[in-house]
Parts: sequence; C-alpha cells; structure tokens
Amino acid sequence: MWNTLSRMARTGLLTEPLPALDGSSPELTALQSELLAVLGRALCIRHVDAGSCNGCELEIQALHNPYYNLEGAGIQFVASPRHADMLLVTGPVSVNMEEALRRTYDAIPDPKFVIAVGDCGACGGIFGTSYASRGGVANILPVNFTVTGCPPTPTAILRGILQTVRVPLTEVQRNRPISA
Repeated sequence: MWNTLSRMARTGLLTEPLPALDGSSPELTALQSELLAVLGRALCIRHVDAGSCNGCELEIQALHNPYYNLEGAGIQFVASPRHADMLLVTGPVSVNMEEALRRTYDAIPDPKFVIAVGDCGACGGIFGTSYASRGGVANILPVNFTVTGCPPTPTAILRGILQTVRVPLTEVQRNRPISA
C-alpha cells in the first residue's frame, strides 16, 4: 500500500485538462437542426444483435462516450421498437433470431430506416449462409444502408446513421437501398 501511495505522489495527475467551453459547435448545431427538419424530433434507434460476435456492439457503445456524444446530437437508443425511427442490426441473422428481427421491424412505425452494421450484417461475414445462419440482414429485411468493416469504427457507424437520415423520406418509404 505504501508503495502505491508513494508512486501516486511522485507521478502526480495524469489526466488532461478540461477543454475551454466555447458554446456549442457549429457542426453539432447543424446536425441537430437537420435531424429536426427531417424527423421533427430526436432520432430514436433500436439496436438488435442478430447473432454477432459483439465486436460491433463494442463500437456502438463507444458512440455513447463524450467524444461522440450522440445524446447531445439528438440521437438516442430506445428499448422499444414502437418508439424507434431506425433499426440498427449487427451480425448475421441466425435462424433463432429471424422471427424476432422481423417482429421488431414490423413494430417500428413508418417511415423506418434499417442499417446493417459490420461485414456480418452486410453479407453474413465469415458465417455466410448455413443451416444456422440466414446470412446478411438484406436476406431478411429491406436494408437502407450498410456499414462495412469488421468491426466498423464508431465514426463509420455515425457516418452511416447520418447519411441514412439525410436521404429524402420518399426513398425510405419505397424501401429502396441508399447508394453509397
């Protein structure tokens, strides 16, 4: 114990100083106003893990840290699909999750966005299509946008969310994929 305390006294504080408060950034303000113009309120996302290895989930959780600050941008994750505007699906769709994923999709009110996250969500990844896996999310649901990577970075996921929201609602209502 004495060694630990003496090392702490010798080292001092290792954290960086707080940034200066400069008000809200113009990027964040523009994003919030764009979200309000498109949706009329905050963007609510329902996340479903359809059978992934949890690599993509770790990157999605990183979006909640102060660096990305999703809540401040008006983006929040919700527990009920009835409150959601967007469905974020990770992993290949396992046979056991297929029905649950369809029910979640059906419970989301129109217009709805669907994003497949990761290589597994895009095409089934290393799992592909087999007796236990239906493959990518597009094999089960109409997907509006796909974020590739194994796992994709939080920035790529956020970019995919924002690009999906920026598409005119007429494209989403027709359930057409968004060209990247």
